[in-house]
Amino acid sequence: MSDRKVPKGLLATDQPDLFFEDNSVGRLKKEVWEASDEEIDAILDEYGIPSPIEWTKPGSYIQTTVRHDLVENRRKNDVVFIPVGSTELHGDHTVSATDTFFVSAIVEGVRRYTAKRGAPCNLALPPLMYGSHPYHHIGMPGTVIIRDEISKEFLIDVMLGLWNDGFRKQIIVNNHGQLWVLEEALHEFCKRYQLPGVYRVVDWHRAVREFFRTKDRGGEWDTNFVHADESETSLMLLLLPEMVKMEYAVDTEGKSYLPDGHFDKSVDPYGRPSRWSEGEGHAAIEIAGTPEGVVGKATHSAAYKAKRPLAAILRYLTLLHDQILEAFPPGTVPPVEEVTLRTEAEMEPYLREPLSPGWKPVYGLPKIGQQ
Repeated sequence: MSDRKVPKGLLATDQPDLFFEDNSVGRLKKEVWEASDEEIDAILDEYGIPSPIEWTKPGSYIQTTVRHDLVENRRKNDVVFIPVGSTELHGDHTVSATDTFFVSAIVEGVRRYTAKRGAPCNLALPPLMYGSHPYHHIGMPGTVIIRDEISKEFLIDVMLGLWNDGFRKQIIVNNHGQLWVLEEALHEFCKRYQLPGVYRVVDWHRAVREFFRTKDRGGEWDTNFVHADESETSLMLLLLPEMVKMEYAVDTEGKSYLPDGHFDKSVDPYGRPSRWSEGEGHAAIEIAGTPEGVVGKATHSAAYKAKRPLAAILRYLTLLHDQILEAFPPGTVPPVEEVTLRTEAEMEPYLREPLSPGWKPVYGLPKIGQQ
């Protein structure tokens, strides 16, 4: 590796086709890529991974935290993570809440880690537990398809309610094939309400796609990430093994009508011309091609394979969280007149702490809701 010519601004790895950017994100990824198995275990232990899902645990989510404690914590940390998932058939061997469990476990880990430092991030209970779906999921039993417009409007209302309560730094963490709906919701929220804040959608698998590399490219995996397969089942075996029965796991392969190379896999490992979601008709729909609800080789799954990508996303979300708060400490937002078309004077009462003297709820903001 010492004789390799490394492009300017990039960091080399042990793989000839893998470089990381020479910035805080790239250095973080390189550190996780090069970490020993023992170091990866130590990272997961810092975040309490694995742990039981905390939907009903007091103090874990906004909705399960005593109001007095919630307000006190918001004054120290006003970042909120919003996990979104789906209800989708993931084969006979595991459960249809898989996607929602994954994102919940991840953001709960970040909350536990930041809590150790004295100011935990905030979590909102998953608002999309059914989720929107691509066309090729149509008709699958166990998969509940919510219309895109309903999911979008639902999420916009969630964002608005959280903003009104002082949570103006919102990170939506996705674990399902509905990214375009979440992106549209974020942009429509900003266009419709013109509220200063920091908003982000993170498709977590794609955020750390390098850690789903196959063995021939230096990774842990026999096959590329698709659905209810080696990758997702391995994640379940690590996070929630009691909800997996491997004796029912199967291997499948989707039916495509075109040669390989046009459409990428789930985490865009190859940089192909189109993402998996950018077309239909080139392959059989799921109920015809893979009615098992598995696309890939679920029998190749093992819990240890999921450790490094989980360590990477936990570290990345922590970095994102920390850098947002460094740029905009609790109670502050980006400059009103630089990120919206509103004026600082107009927004002043709405940006005060909720229920403080002079505060106004954002629902009374003039022209709110108009296109």
